Amino acid sequence: MIKISIITVCYNSAATLEKTILSVANQTYSNIEYIIVDGNSKDETVDIIKKQEDKITKWISEPDKGLYDAMNKGISMATGDIIGILNSDDTFFSNEILADIAKFHLNNSIDASVGNIIQHKEDGKIVRVYSSKYWNPQKLIIGFMPPHPSIFFKRELFNKFGNYELGFIIGADYELITRFFLKENISWKYSEITTTSMLVGGLSSSGSSSYKLITNEIQKALKMNGISYSPFKIKMRFIWKIAGFLKNE
Repeated sequence: MIKISIITVCYNSAATLEKTILSVANQTYSNIEYIIVDGNSKDETVDIIKKQEDKITKWISEPDKGLYDAMNKGISMATGDIIGILNSDDTFFSNEILADIAKFHLNNSIDASVGNIIQHKEDGKIVRVYSSKYWNPQKLIIGFMPPHPSIFFKRELFNKFGNYELGFIIGADYELITRFFLKENISWKYSEITTTSMLVGGLSSSGSSSYKLITNEIQKALKMNGISYSPFKIKMRFIWKIAGFLKNE
């Protein structure tokens, strides 16, 4: 039976964390390791963790160097066969998601699966279905990755190829995906599973103010991994994004 490690990193997440914890606790799949890494929150986050401690396998609360440092701590604590990330203001799309993921990995000899997520506003209104249906690793070269929360990796990949690089502000997930899928050519498959309901408004989706930053970090990620690219195509990736919406991505 495949063991799945789910990692949630948080900081001052009292408003949303309990819903995230319950989303994991309500999964029908039983062989789950749930890890929470808190960055020494100043609000009631730790109180919520303690309140729901029976639903959490391991947790720590201590200062860190940011989001990706916290993710790396979670990975180092994980013992599962595969690892998934669930952000502290997100939930699984249904109670059967991890059962579906486990079945998919059991039936496919792959290093990683990629799926879909939905993005919604605080009132629950869906604003986007972010799908990996038409994605492939070559699209990283023009600035596109699959939705990070929809990816489930074999844990051994992190031991072989490394964790999230801390020299990025919002692009360490892009760099890791580039390193795994393009540089190391890991095996993968589109699962067709919509894994996660994601609240819009994260750092990397905060509008035009972040566009230049993520553009620079995409190029940095590709350069670090020795991947040739066109700066112009990456800068103009919003055109490809529009085209993606027209074909449901």
